[in-house]
Amino acid sequence: MKKLLFFSLVGALLGFVPTYDTISKKERDFAVNLLKDTQQGVFDAVKGLSDAQLKFKPAPDRWSVEECLKHIAVTEQALWHLTDSVLRSDPNPAKRADIKATDEGIVKMLENRTTKVKTADPFKPENTPYTSAEDALNSFKTNREKLISFMKETQDDLRNHVVALGALGSLDTYQMVLFIASHSQRHTQQINEVKADPNFPKN
Repeated sequence: MKKLLFFSLVGALLGFVPTYDTISKKERDFAVNLLKDTQQGVFDAVKGLSDAQLKFKPAPDRWSVEECLKHIAVTEQALWHLTDSVLRSDPNPAKRADIKATDEGIVKMLENRTTKVKTADPFKPENTPYTSAEDALNSFKTNREKLISFMKETQDDLRNHVVALGALGSLDTYQMVLFIASHSQRHTQQINEVKADPNFPKN
């Protein structure tokens, strides 16, 4: 404690305040790699698809690849806005008692498509601002790269800022980053399911 106070005082006298990691290197690397891997997964899944392939719907009540992209992009943006707004408030360690999920559990839950979840109206493809698959993909790319940069550099107290997600429970803001990454992977699986349909256009 004396050393910490000494270095803080020295830092203040020299015009800067030292920073201390609020997550471990292992946690930071895991989140960054998950964000990168799931970003690449989206890119790989839609690479080279024609307009007919992007718009193909396996059934009237199922999404096309383009619709999946629109959902991924709008949800990515909304989840980060929510997370960022919580990070701008004061940390509240007492709220950690509300968290039931583990980091690993969040990733597994989101990537498991055996349980289907009904999407809220604001996140339905037809209600997004995107006019095309390319538009949605560009939005996803821009927001994901910002999030990757954030995770590489942030010194925010990610564990003591907690987001309440209603029926989904509470997650800390580090877990929200894992949630965002895993959500795109969930719908990358959905894109691959569409492509595996026997009626999917050949070109």
